[in-house]
Amino acid sequence: MLNIGCHLSASKGYAHMAKEAISINANTFQFFTRNPRGGTAKDISEKDIEEFNKIVKENNFTKILAHAPYTINICSANEDTRKFGIDTMKDDLQRMEYTPNNLYNFHPGSHVNQGVEVGINLIIEALNDILKPEQTTTVLLETMAGKGSEIGRSFEEIKQIIDGVKLNEKLGVCLDTCHVYDAGYDIVNDLDGVLNKFDEVIGLDRLKAIHINDSKNPFSSHKDRHEKIGDGSIGLEAFVRIINHPKLKDLPFFLETPNELDGYANEIKILKENYKE
Repeated sequence: MLNIGCHLSASKGYAHMAKEAISINANTFQFFTRNPRGGTAKDISEKDIEEFNKIVKENNFTKILAHAPYTINICSANEDTRKFGIDTMKDDLQRMEYTPNNLYNFHPGSHVNQGVEVGINLIIEALNDILKPEQTTTVLLETMAGKGSEIGRSFEEIKQIIDGVKLNEKLGVCLDTCHVYDAGYDIVNDLDGVLNKFDEVIGLDRLKAIHINDSKNPFSSHKDRHEKIGDGSIGLEAFVRIINHPKLKDLPFFLETPNELDGYANEIKILKENYKE
């Protein structure tokens, strides 16, 4: 079975998101833990969680993915910005225990003229403060496109972060197809080579989720502009290979394409039609 979902709004709660996912033939979803630009998170309703748990059990959902706000930058040169990011992630991970054993994704951050090594060390320091032995959530570092001073543009940078974190059994990776293609990993013409490189550097056991997005920009452009599946420079044929690859096909896939709900439904339909059980 193709485990696939899309990004949904959390404004009406977990049960509503689960129902929306079912309405478009999805069996998972991604959501922002709070406003994507930051701010206070909405209170969690235990009644909503109870209904959500019932829905996902009855409909064979796979793991859901929470996405941290874009404003988080735990390797910022500004101490207050780092503290905001750390405090937000700590709060998010406490809230994730209402829905245990799921996934939480974040962008590693931008070093902003401090240098990659300084940025990576700040991320490690932050994660060593944030992660707790008792948490059930797996925290995912997202692969990035490499625009500006982003950290996470290479598998080696992500590996360096993982190696420096004490509780790194709590860490995994979310591979974004648009980002890695824009970063210079040719998933169109050499998917096996890219996956072998990932396995060699990080280990495929760390790969827990895939953001499945086409790209508005050409290969190795170091941009970050998502496109609808089949309408960008990656193309539908490459995505058919990705969802059917034996090393990837059982992972959860999350669409972040520029769509409304009906557009996501159409993309899910297309991908399911091309998925080989």
